[in-house]
Amino acid sequence: MKELTESKGVYIGLIHYPVYNKHKEVVATSLTTIDLHDFSRTARTYGIDRFYIVTPLKAQQELAQRMFHHWVHGHGAAYNPVRKEAVSKGAVKSNIEEVLEELESIHSKRPKIVVTAAKSVGEKIGYRELREKMGKEDPFLILFGTGWGLEKNLMQQADFVLAPIRGNTDYNHLPVRAAAAITMDRILGDRE
Repeated sequence: MKELTESKGVYIGLIHYPVYNKHKEVVATSLTTIDLHDFSRTARTYGIDRFYIVTPLKAQQELAQRMFHHWVHGHGAAYNPVRKEAVSKGAVKSNIEEVLEELESIHSKRPKIVVTAAKSVGEKIGYRELREKMGKEDPFLILFGTGWGLEKNLMQQADFVLAPIRGNTDYNHLPVRAAAAITMDRILGDRE
């Protein structure tokens, strides 16, 4: 099995559109700046090649770009070099097609798309099985939805639907950044 500590060919996306709101309407959600920091740190900790913020909203793209610039090239880069290292893994795209095009140009093939959901949706793959597949194949793009989850057509484009994270209560509403960190640890974390 390929060593997963370096995780070449593994990417994550935080999807702000198309996602659902609580009324099951397709919407674009607002970016939260803490997600950029936390996704950056998770990506760097688990050797993710790049993480993508996906939003069609120009103002939200500009906010993300300003933050990335501040931590990678601006005052933040000198103030906190560790944060610079993590944030440099981030990118902003308008839609999932742009992400797929970029990854296809890097790898000369379409990545395997893995989607996540808080509820069981269709046939799912477990963390151990996905870890094994990732050790044999690449590239992989793991998508996390904001709002009330990824829109169904995006879910149907996936090669794999990852089993939901379950706690030990009936409450199941983790923040997306926590779900991403748990997911990356289960798939790419040190098993010793």
